[in-house]
Amino acid sequence: MMPRSNCSPAPGSFVRVDGTVLHVVQDGAGPTVLVTSGLACAWFDWDTTVPLLAPHGRVVRFDRPGLGLSAPDPRPPTLYGETERLRAVAEAVGAPGPYVIVAHSYAGFHAEAFARLHPEHTAGVVLVDASAEPAARARPAPAARLALARAIGGTFRLTGLSRPVGPALRRLAVRGFSRRGRDAGDPEWTRRSYASGRFLTAAFTENTTYLDQAAELLRLRDRTVFPDVPLRVLAAGGGREPDAVKARWLDRQRTLAALAPRGRCDVVEDAAHMLMIDRPDAVAAAVRDVLAEA
Repeated sequence: MMPRSNCSPAPGSFVRVDGTVLHVVQDGAGPTVLVTSGLACAWFDWDTTVPLLAPHGRVVRFDRPGLGLSAPDPRPPTLYGETERLRAVAEAVGAPGPYVIVAHSYAGFHAEAFARLHPEHTAGVVLVDASAEPAARARPAPAARLALARAIGGTFRLTGLSRPVGPALRRLAVRGFSRRGRDAGDPEWTRRSYASGRFLTAAFTENTTYLDQAAELLRLRDRTVFPDVPLRVLAAGGGREPDAVKARWLDRQRTLAALAPRGRCDVVEDAAHMLMIDRPDAVAAAVRDVLAEA
């Protein structure tokens, strides 16, 4: 159920996907553009991008379990689980495929895996400063790591510390990873989402499984090919990292684009990692290009 609020109702609707209630927001009409956010992020990251996309397609964005307004899921996130969640969300709201998948940061793992596993449902992919871990290896003791992540998150929830800590972490992330320095979404819903007792547990859980999923993707690459669909990689060239770190990151982004026969990497010099907040116009232009080529 949607949380009680004195402000206007949250946008979107709620659907049950594989036993978990997920928050989904839809805008526009036409070919389906399926949008998925980075680690510990939510639907409102795209609030300034969606108005530029809605005239060109049906934009479907959702919150993964425990994030935004979605209910938690007791099962740990995996590459294959998140990949299947993408299609399940689209099917639950009746959005027809094939899909153009737009993915930021960590969600890039899921978008690439989806294209490789379901080429018949993939019209194109746009990776927005996507995570790239070319030497990732699964970490030991996954059950213990997961239990610890959940215990830490639960402690914040039970003590009430999640209410100040979650929004504070969000503010730090936006200031550190966006040149714009202020959030894209409604301040009240941003605060409420990050102050929820669910958020920190979901964030710690995604973080502790991050390299495991990256390693799963490397194994998947060994036995599949990227389909012959347009791929656009938008790389943030305007972050605050040292030049050497930035150069390595941009090399990884170009390598991602080279994985696809129709891949292209565009460096956005005036944007940091939260590129959709800094340059929603660049994201929208990339999606429109992919829709035109699909």
